[in-house]
Amino acid sequence: MIMGTVLKALLQQRHLQTVSAFNREYNRLAKKLDPALINCGPKKAQFYRWLSGEISGVPYPDHCRILEAMFPDWSVSELFEEYSGNPADLAREPRASVSAARPTTGANLADVEAVYATRLDFLRAMPPQELFKTARTIDMAGLSLNMLCQQYSDTDVLRLLENGTVIRCLFLDPAGTFIRAREIEEDHSPGLLTNLTGTNIQTLERVMRRVTEQTPGSLLIRVYNQPIRFNITLIDSTICVMQPYLPKSRGVESPTFVARKSGTTGLFDTFSEVFESMWADGKERATE
Repeated sequence: MIMGTVLKALLQQRHLQTVSAFNREYNRLAKKLDPALINCGPKKAQFYRWLSGEISGVPYPDHCRILEAMFPDWSVSELFEEYSGNPADLAREPRASVSAARPTTGANLADVEAVYATRLDFLRAMPPQELFKTARTIDMAGLSLNMLCQQYSDTDVLRLLENGTVIRCLFLDPAGTFIRAREIEEDHSPGLLTNLTGTNIQTLERVMRRVTEQTPGSLLIRVYNQPIRFNITLIDSTICVMQPYLPKSRGVESPTFVARKSGTTGLFDTFSEVFESMWADGKERATE
């Protein structure tokens, strides 16, 4: 008998229950799926949280890809369900055939890799420091863009630029009419979102003043004055993080979707086009 997750039982069946053995298998699959993921397996503490079930949600999308390849008959959410039986008995349970009996599930999900109930859940699972640290391009559109401006220090943003990252940030215009309408809808004090967004823009403008001609990356800022519908983050033209803005709810309370560009049309393509359209309509912000 074990106490933990389905993943723990399945790993015990394969004698992969140590972090070193698991990561060897992780790297073997990464070599086939995406060589960039080699040596990106979980650290020891994270791995044992996976086995015990002491996590909220599912791991990063890259980890999910490897887990799905490692256990093709199980969904990632099933792997992290509680299991307290004998590991040897798990293979005799019919659960694995349940996912096999749903061949259209992947198609229905298009290119969506993960869904989180709120932005807070997403940030706990995918901290911006991990999301952005090796990014070559970052495109963001939304209201105040707190995921970059509040989660990253000036030094961190400058380091991205010095490493060659190209960043485009599209803010809801703090001098426009639609940000005031959003303040009313979210029941904020007058000027709260206006001041926050203005401060975030000034923070990035401060970073821009530290950029030299020798800096390989670039930081571009624009604003738009339209009804706010989505918060969009695109990374390396490959990963899309999208939130809808719900009526009378703060952005931090909105569900968050993570999609990865695939060979077929999906959410990534849709919101990449939305971003480019919004960016084209945006107004340039010059460094003060």
